[in-house]
Amino acid sequence: MLQFIKDLPSHVAGVHATGEVRDEDFEQVLTPLLNELLNNQEKINLLLVLDTNVSNFTWGALWKDLKLGLKHYMQWERIAIVTDQKSVELFSNIFRFMIPGKSRGFPLDKLDEAVRWLSAK
Repeated sequence: MLQFIKDLPSHVAGVHATGEVRDEDFEQVLTPLLNELLNNQEKINLLLVLDTNVSNFTWGALWKDLKLGLKHYMQWERIAIVTDQKSVELFSNIFRFMIPGKSRGFPLDKLDEAVRWLSAK
């Protein structure tokens, strides 16, 4: 399930992933959130708190994630993925070489640091 994260700076979108994440979660939560953000600015700063294992993402959710990433390819400014899954955190740090924006992984206990990093202009 994807849920909105509130109390973030207005130029930062945030979602919290728990349990099973399905393609409907992208359609009902992430896509509208990004569309709303892009109505007010040109770039995307995204906070993803991954409090579930990546294996809990359905194939449909992974496909929606890929499509959404490619659709907004040139609009990504900063992506912070906060998780205790070391492989995901490592991927986030490597991913920064594949997108025009910046990507960084943070452990769960560094959530505040991730928000500060995303908030910097």
